[in-house]
Amino acid sequence: MKISSKMKKALNDQTALEADASNTYLAMASWCETTGYEGAAAFYYVQAEEERQHMLKFIHYLNDIGATATIPGTKSPASNFKSLESILKTSLNNEMVVTKAIHSMVELAQKEKDHSTYAFLEWFVNEQVEEEKKFETLLQKFDLIGRDKLAINEIDKILNGMATLPPADSGNA
Repeated sequence: MKISSKMKKALNDQTALEADASNTYLAMASWCETTGYEGAAAFYYVQAEEERQHMLKFIHYLNDIGATATIPGTKSPASNFKSLESILKTSLNNEMVVTKAIHSMVELAQKEKDHSTYAFLEWFVNEQVEEEKKFETLLQKFDLIGRDKLAINEIDKILNGMATLPPADSGNA
């Protein structure tokens, strides 16, 4: 199967974006772990792995269609964070950047009548709806529960309960 050079670049750029997201979540997990947020650390270690799996989906797709994936270098993520709430806000912003990139690729696939890539990207469109909703809901907890130490401890427990990888889908992991 042949895709345009523009689409190949977009898919490879997305691979790099997913790798950077994985490293960012890894840095967040590490900060949480050393700050005493055990639940948030567990949650962010899972998030890091999930983003790594997304990166692999792009790599496998590119290789499967004969476009050859480019394995990205990653930039060093921030490692100094102010609070659990600020980390969650950063996470939501990061997911919004990913959503915008996915939507741009979907638009390109539609424009180029690249039905295979369009079908591949559909999963990511749905995934991003879930990701943004997850972080928006978590941020709402600060307004609902509060920002004092007991409230933050409760939010940390909520994050711990969410620290499970979703089941692998039937496609490439």
